[in-house]
Amino acid sequence: MKIVFLGTGTSTGNPEIGCQCEVCTSKDPRDWRLRASILVETEGKRILIDCGPDFRWQMITNKIYHFDAVLVTHEHYDHVGGLDDLRPFGRYKDVDIYAEDNVVEAIKTRIPYVFREHKYPGVPNLVLHMIGTKPFEAAGVMITPIRVMHAKLPILGFRIGNMAYLTDLKYLPEEEYAKLENLDVLVIDALRKGEHQSHESLEEALANISRIQPKEAYLIHMSHRIGLHAVVEKELPPHVHYSYDGLTVTF
Repeated sequence: MKIVFLGTGTSTGNPEIGCQCEVCTSKDPRDWRLRASILVETEGKRILIDCGPDFRWQMITNKIYHFDAVLVTHEHYDHVGGLDDLRPFGRYKDVDIYAEDNVVEAIKTRIPYVFREHKYPGVPNLVLHMIGTKPFEAAGVMITPIRVMHAKLPILGFRIGNMAYLTDLKYLPEEEYAKLENLDVLVIDALRKGEHQSHESLEEALANISRIQPKEAYLIHMSHRIGLHAVVEKELPPHVHYSYDGLTVTF
C-alpha cells in the first residue's frame, strides 16, 4: 500500500493570508500546507479521500492523472471545494463519489449544474453513492467507515486495509476504537498546540495515538499554530510524524 499526502493543512492553509508568524514566513516547504487530502494506492486501485479547493494544484504537482474513486469525509468547503475540478477525470468515464446522505445533498446544493437533466457542456460527470457506517466497496476495495465527531457534527473517517484516515476529529465514540485495531498506519487530525472546540489538539492526538497503538502515525490538518515542522518533529515520539505536502509513505 502507498499513501500520498496531497494536503496536510487546515481550512485556511499555510501560510495563512496576512499572517507574519514564524510558521507562515518559514522558508521550509514542509511548513507550506494545502488543504487536507490524501491518495491511497492499494490492490492496483487509487482512492482519493476528500477533494478540497487545492485539488487542481495537488493533481498537477503530484503528477496524478487518474484515480478510481473519491471518498468524502464531510461537506465543509475545505473538503469538497474542488469537486468541479474533477471534470478532466470524468471526460471519458464517470467519477464515483462516496459520501453520507447529508453530504450528498450538500454536494448537489453546492454544484447543482452538475446534476441537472440537461447539463451544460463540460461539467464533470459525477456519480454520487450514498454510504453509511457499514463497510462498502469502492472500485473493488473494501472500505470501513469510522464515525468521527467534528464537535457536534458527525462525519466519517475511513479504514482501508491496515491504514486509517481520521480528519477533523474532536473525539471518537467509544465503539469506534475496535475498528482501529492492528493498524500499520494511522493518519490523524492535530490542528494545533492547545485546545480547540472542533479539532484535536496535538496533545489530544498523541493521547489517541497512544490508545490506538498503530505502528506509525502521521499528523494532518495542521494550522500555523502547530509550530515549525523542523522543531516540533523532533519533540514527537519515534513512531509519530508530522506529515507534509507531497510526502509518500509505502508499507
